[in-house]
Amino acid sequence: MIITAISTFLMQVDAPGLKGWASDGSFGTRAGAKGLTGTRNWLFVKVTTDAGLVGIGECSGWPRVIETAVQDLSTVLIGEDATHIERLWQKMLSAIMGHGMTGTVGAGAMTGIDMALWDLKGNALGTPVWNLLGGQMRDRVRIYAHANTPEVAKALVAEGVTALKCGGVADPVRKVAAIREAIGPDIDLMIDLHGPPWLTPGDAARVARALEPYDLLWIEDPIAPESLDGYRRIRDAAHVPLAAGERMATVWGLRPLIEEGLVDVIQPDTGRAGGITQMKKIAAMAEAHHIMLAPHSGSLGPVAEYAALHLLSALPNGLILERIEHDWPGRARTIVPHPVQQDGFLTVPTDPGLGCDIDEAFVAEHPSEANVSNPGTAASGAYAPGTFDEHVYVQTRLRRARYFSPIKDSV
Repeated sequence: MIITAISTFLMQVDAPGLKGWASDGSFGTRAGAKGLTGTRNWLFVKVTTDAGLVGIGECSGWPRVIETAVQDLSTVLIGEDATHIERLWQKMLSAIMGHGMTGTVGAGAMTGIDMALWDLKGNALGTPVWNLLGGQMRDRVRIYAHANTPEVAKALVAEGVTALKCGGVADPVRKVAAIREAIGPDIDLMIDLHGPPWLTPGDAARVARALEPYDLLWIEDPIAPESLDGYRRIRDAAHVPLAAGERMATVWGLRPLIEEGLVDVIQPDTGRAGGITQMKKIAAMAEAHHIMLAPHSGSLGPVAEYAALHLLSALPNGLILERIEHDWPGRARTIVPHPVQQDGFLTVPTDPGLGCDIDEAFVAEHPSEANVSNPGTAASGAYAPGTFDEHVYVQTRLRRARYFSPIKDSV
């Protein structure tokens, strides 16, 4: 089964609605796309063979740039046997090695191709990808939704969701306190603290201590991803589960978080971690250190979500899957079929391969316009007053008596 072509499908996607996205600030649409907050692209890949079979994958990390990387990598893959997935992954890594460390662009390109190869092999053998990974641990996968207000949280719980994540760095302690009060003790709650601006390690440690009473399933990305020493500082300061890893790729990129025990939950991004081949290895490394795996998929398209379902179905330490409950309406039209969600779970597909395809005509109706933005707004409160236009990467929190307190009328 020889690879004859590798095709890419890039599309512009509106940002999730405010109801579904747990983050500070507002989110735009495609109007005036350049520089607009919340701009997203989805990039899909199809690998075609001389047997007439096709596999589909998805890349994330910087889709407009990754599309070129996929096209470049196709020159070393066309003519190869598509069934030898590990060998082809090693060949791709060797091919891009001369350009420096893999990063999310190189890993994102490899991810989409690798995912398509797994889909292709499942199609050829007439079996789901989870079966190629060792069979099922579970036939449905628990999901968590995003909620940034008590009202949204209660509405999602009423729909059957049993785990929620809030987000943003503007007012994390009081936000968690309000949502926990609204949903009670039986719903799992998390918070994502990713910037910008990122917390300093000292401030993150202080937030973590303040959040201890709320029994969170995890605190996610409390500091900038390159600040490994900061994770050690938080570990020493507070007894809270930590989660991270969405901005890193391959077993080598996530190795320090896992081997040094800096996190309790590892979160490789299904679209840019290096593919199903790498996700399986990352999960095994995490399992050896008693760390759970909860793939990041907050900004991903629907094909990567299918891949995450197959992975979490087969992995013993698969914990939960991120899902934006009220995403862009076009998501359902992009993918065929749409995943089935019920009572806070997604049903694992049983069709061969990943069990999905994209509507190429619908994708073509949404050409890419932009793929970068400066997130947030001055009104969100994430930045210190008067500093939003600086767009600094890390910032010390001011008004500390208020920031670290759960009391609504604090100074």
